[in-house]
Amino acid sequence: MEGRHLGARSGVGQRVRVIGPQEHREGALVMKLEDLVEQFAQNVAGQNEAILRGDAKIGNKHARKYGAAVDKLLANGNAGRDALAVLLKHERLDVRVMAAAHLLRYRTDGAKAVLEEAAKGQGLAPFGAQQALKRWEEGTWALDPE
Repeated sequence: MEGRHLGARSGVGQRVRVIGPQEHREGALVMKLEDLVEQFAQNVAGQNEAILRGDAKIGNKHARKYGAAVDKLLANGNAGRDALAVLLKHERLDVRVMAAAHLLRYRTDGAKAVLEEAAKGQGLAPFGAQQALKRWEEGTWALDPE
């Protein structure tokens, strides 16, 4: 969307861009979604690190935080799901697996591919991938109901 420009120039010869209210709201939503995706990823990683240290209290704290972030993402409908989907390519396996588990209904092929590849390994994230796939196949998966 094109914004309006003021005739005056800013300090370095740049035009000052003035955006309309709709564009501002859309930009704010994108920033909000990006922040929620980052919170989700950081807290999934934090939970897994805490579990590996044997620190259930901190692990549960991170679980609550990523749970709140994903709830807010999903409350934004497909825009939130699309934002979460960038994590299907995250560098950390645990983050990819948790994002994929939440995106099975919306991005079935991509999410299943992530989970199936992860499920071949051993450890916490591969176990989570195996369980998500099992629940999906059983028809008991319910992380993002319609």
